[in-house]
Amino acid sequence: MSLRETITIDYLNNGGSSVLPGQLGIEMLSLEEGKLTSRMKITHNHLAINGYLHAASVIALADTSCGNAALAHIPDGAKGFTTIELKCNHIGTLREGTLGCTATAVHLGRTTQVWDAVVYDEKTKKNIAFFRCTQMVLW
Repeated sequence: MSLRETITIDYLNNGGSSVLPGQLGIEMLSLEEGKLTSRMKITHNHLAINGYLHAASVIALADTSCGNAALAHIPDGAKGFTTIELKCNHIGTLREGTLGCTATAVHLGRTTQVWDAVVYDEKTKKNIAFFRCTQMVLW
């Protein structure tokens, strides 16, 4: 499945600016066939009551990245997509800094897509979470 020419980094960042990704400060960085990179600077709003990164913040970054990548790769003629399953293994945490995320295509079919994402500390490159989601292509 090749990239849709109309889906660019500017399109994704502008489209996400007034909805949840924008509220969380999620920024798309690069998009190529089968891959998207992004990041999110950690603020107080991303933390849980215990002062550590909230799992939902990590999932929001990974899911947004995979979702935007899926949007850029849906087949011609498809109307969109929807998430049918997601899973996240959290193996670390942060209190400050910036999270990076790399979403990579595992399967790009006509009816489903599977995406993996790795969320990591941008400064140390230490992995924070491993994420996988399945998208159903809508016709």
